[in-house]
Amino acid sequence: MKLYYAPGTCAIGIHVLLEEIGKPYEAEAVNFRDGAQYKPPFVGVNPKSKVPTLERDDGSILTEFPVIARWLALQNPQADLIPKDPEADIRAMEVMEYVVGTIHPQGVTRLFRTERFTPSPADHDKVKAQGREQIEKGFAVVDKALEGKNYVAGDRLSIADAALFYVEYWGAKRVGMQLPKNCAAHFERMMARPAVQRALKAEGLS
Repeated sequence: MKLYYAPGTCAIGIHVLLEEIGKPYEAEAVNFRDGAQYKPPFVGVNPKSKVPTLERDDGSILTEFPVIARWLALQNPQADLIPKDPEADIRAMEVMEYVVGTIHPQGVTRLFRTERFTPSPADHDKVKAQGREQIEKGFAVVDKALEGKNYVAGDRLSIADAALFYVEYWGAKRVGMQLPKNCAAHFERMMARPAVQRALKAEGLS
């Protein structure tokens, strides 16, 4: 397997899952600063020009965070990354979809890629304020879902935790936000995991 990633992007969540699984894989950085995601050879690998992108052993390509995460978990049942209880599983997926589909694109992207939301620099502060509001609302929702739990699905790590981790990392480390109580505890719990430490080190992060 080969993971295509850009350091510090949402791909860090998939990087974490690969480390948790513990099987051999390659990791190839895509230089977003130089726009490599829009040029050959990467655009030939993933015409969506985004990461994470996973090349499987048969050469086929998977894209989209939830799809890659779910496939990795299904292919590696020994890692126990999908809750056995159906209700816990569906609730964990609900959190992951909310992170990937709302907190990330509607909140964080407004802060990091403000120009995508308005052609006028005069409106950038307003867009960023909207983004921060979305992030804070998102963390409040997830914080409630974490009440009384060590991880999203309960006492064990699941693929949803890898998704939540990457937005918590952005919030705490890149935006300088104070995470709500349960999210802060979850983030510290994730940061203490050896697999997370290995993934961060591999991407030159801390």
